[in-house]
Amino acid sequence: MSFLGHIGELRAHLVRSLIAIVICAIVIGFNVNWIMDHIFFGPTRNDFLTFRVVNHFSRELIGENSITLPGHFAVQQKKLFEQFNVMMAVSIFGGMVAAFPYLIWELWRFISPALHPNERKNSAFVINFVWILFAIGILCGYFLILPFAINFGLLFKVSDSITQLFDLTDYTTLFMQVVLGMGLVFLFPVIVYFLTSIGILTPQFMRKYRRHAIVLIMVVAAIITPADVLSMMMAAFPLLLLYEFSILMCAYTFKKVQKRNLETTEIQK
Repeated sequence: MSFLGHIGELRAHLVRSLIAIVICAIVIGFNVNWIMDHIFFGPTRNDFLTFRVVNHFSRELIGENSITLPGHFAVQQKKLFEQFNVMMAVSIFGGMVAAFPYLIWELWRFISPALHPNERKNSAFVINFVWILFAIGILCGYFLILPFAINFGLLFKVSDSITQLFDLTDYTTLFMQVVLGMGLVFLFPVIVYFLTSIGILTPQFMRKYRRHAIVLIMVVAAIITPADVLSMMMAAFPLLLLYEFSILMCAYTFKKVQKRNLETTEIQK
């Protein structure tokens, strides 16, 4: 296929991906009231799953709840079309998350003709591996990082004379920053897999620079979370586990690459 042929093929995949996002965004837009009340503002309520689990173990250990949020979390609208803009942002964001497995499948359909038959055999594994990691990252950000960030922001006070007023746009930015940030960071093992497959990355390299990676992880955790230390540590812990998992996956992939190269060399002889 010529260069223009590749461009045309890529355009077709992009158009189908965009249509999938739009369809999912429209579905979410028609249900945006329920989504805003139960999902978007869910981490601001005392009956949120994370708070119920923490308080359950807290009552077992110390006999009382350790997390109690204000009874009513109210945000203010400062601009005329702010609610409309937030609705559009939530719809598009939700559409991208819902359509993500299909987007990965379209991407794989575009690059699969350039792969070897043995590499195409792993297509189902790779597609599922990518979107499952992304979903785990989204859930980790939503259930693990975001609730504690909100808890810190609501309960931290330097003076009783200060009245807390929360802006709708600021909350939306925090929500997407944490949730989408964790989803993207959790794709790190996929990058490790491909870099190892083409011979750039080795498990020895990842083990050697583990300390440097820990520092980088702390920086990434500080970027995708608010300024408080608790949220940063809550984000850094799963990322550290993810790095250790990436080392194991790199070692497994590296052995397969070495075995494949050895078989190729024997065939050539």
